[in-house]
Amino acid sequence: MWTVGIIGSGRIGGTVARLAVAAGYSVVISNSRGPDTLADLVAELGPRARAATPAEAAETGDLVVLSIPVRACTEVPVEPLKGKIVIDTINYDPRLHGHIAELDNASITTSEMVQEHLSASHVVKAFNNIFFQTLRTLARPSGATDRTALPIAGDDPDAKAEVSRFLDAIGYDTVDAGSLAEGWRWQPGTPAHVVYAGETVQVAQPGNAEKVRDALAAATR
Repeated sequence: MWTVGIIGSGRIGGTVARLAVAAGYSVVISNSRGPDTLADLVAELGPRARAATPAEAAETGDLVVLSIPVRACTEVPVEPLKGKIVIDTINYDPRLHGHIAELDNASITTSEMVQEHLSASHVVKAFNNIFFQTLRTLARPSGATDRTALPIAGDDPDAKAEVSRFLDAIGYDTVDAGSLAEGWRWQPGTPAHVVYAGETVQVAQPGNAEKVRDALAAATR
């Protein structure tokens, strides 16, 4: 079983860590504030988890999840991630992160920006359109009739296949949305970004592959 490195221990990063441990993976989790600040989370996760620095999480992880603000992506260590699959969960929200011209004019997507920085890694976009509580609530065993699908995008078919296997293990089907350039189809403001939300974003609404594909197809720029 692979070890999952997680850079960013916030809502999505912490939730992926919980799902991964529940599925039998070992987890090395990190944040920008240091391993000591993760003691409570690691205690909750149990013996399969340990805290580390971002560089250690990148080095140790067979698969690495990146869950940080978009402006911090250039601070991610490059060398230890060479040749590895990196799951990009980043969303761009100018209200929180300030404006980035290339993202404002849609000349690049967030995941393409991450891929440019991690040019020797295999970036796959995932977990970008689901609220953390919903992500935890909707996980289902393989074959469940009410299983939810998550969209993924990437430029490397083998990397996408590995991420699909990981998502299956932690409770989700996948919809291959194409290359990283297609990641805009579920960015904030698109139908697919809220496909699992009910009357409030915290209310989980399962979304099968057909529902997700329809929402992706309805996206406009």
